[in-house]
Amino acid sequence: MNTQFENVIEVKEALKNIVNEHGVELFKDPKRFTGLLNDYMPEYEKERRLMRNVIANNVISQMLDEPDQKLSIVKAREYMLNDMFLSAYAAEFVLDCFTHMLGWNFTPKVVEIPAQAGPESHKSVNKEDAADSDKEIKSKPFRPFDALKYKLFPNVKIPEGYTVINSFAFDGYGFLKTIKIPSTCKVIGEYAFSECKKLRAVLLPDELRVIQKGAFSSCASLERIEIPWGVTSIEEGTFSFCSNLEDIVIPATVSSIGDEAFEGCETLRDVVLPETIKFIGNNVFAFCPAITIQCRENSYVHKFCMTNGIHFEFIR
Repeated sequence: MNTQFENVIEVKEALKNIVNEHGVELFKDPKRFTGLLNDYMPEYEKERRLMRNVIANNVISQMLDEPDQKLSIVKAREYMLNDMFLSAYAAEFVLDCFTHMLGWNFTPKVVEIPAQAGPESHKSVNKEDAADSDKEIKSKPFRPFDALKYKLFPNVKIPEGYTVINSFAFDGYGFLKTIKIPSTCKVIGEYAFSECKKLRAVLLPDELRVIQKGAFSSCASLERIEIPWGVTSIEEGTFSFCSNLEDIVIPATVSSIGDEAFEGCETLRDVVLPETIKFIGNNVFAFCPAITIQCRENSYVHKFCMTNGIHFEFIR
């Protein structure tokens, strides 16, 4: 299978060993399952993050709820592509690993990409794959494969026309310093820019509506970011451990902030949280020693700060 994940055999065997040694009861306990990944595949960080992601989204449970194995695989693939915005390669990698773990018959779809192909070149080996290809072209996802040619570039401008930055697209790109997202982009997938240690500037488009969890986690050089009007939530771990993040603009369209969204943002100081926010998760501002929340009196945010002992000031 042509994919950015090279350790498919090792990961498949690790998952199989986990189930053999701890039983199928693990499928009902995602937290324990994901915890065991660190013990059984410590050297495969990228693969672990992907597996944690899909396990947390109950992909295995959904697969087991469908009695027809073939239909179960089709549904899981569609869910990962359309709801989780994973790349086709990541989805096939997950299905290959999970079906091996479950003892199901499965043949990954083989996607051929010419060596000199451009971002929109995509050729499939059968009619079913061709249909998937048409679907992907219409939604115009920017895949990890498309990002490969920028791996050594410090400054990147993603071409116009892409509507989704797929999960893990730029994950761990150590040379990346600035990124401009195209104006056509509406979704940034999970961990799309995580572990980009030198990334210091990001220009997000006005049309952006979804930033999925962990998208900018561990971007240690990121200093400032402005979330566009229209984004409704800051998901789990989105900016966690951005240790140099000093300033963030949060629009009044945001209504929720997920767990650990800003955990470890050591230099984050004054943050204005609009009164439209009605939910704030656990440990959102953990290890943020300098944080002061600007909020409206008697708002949900005000009560949250008082309950959690977070320093706050009222917006005048």
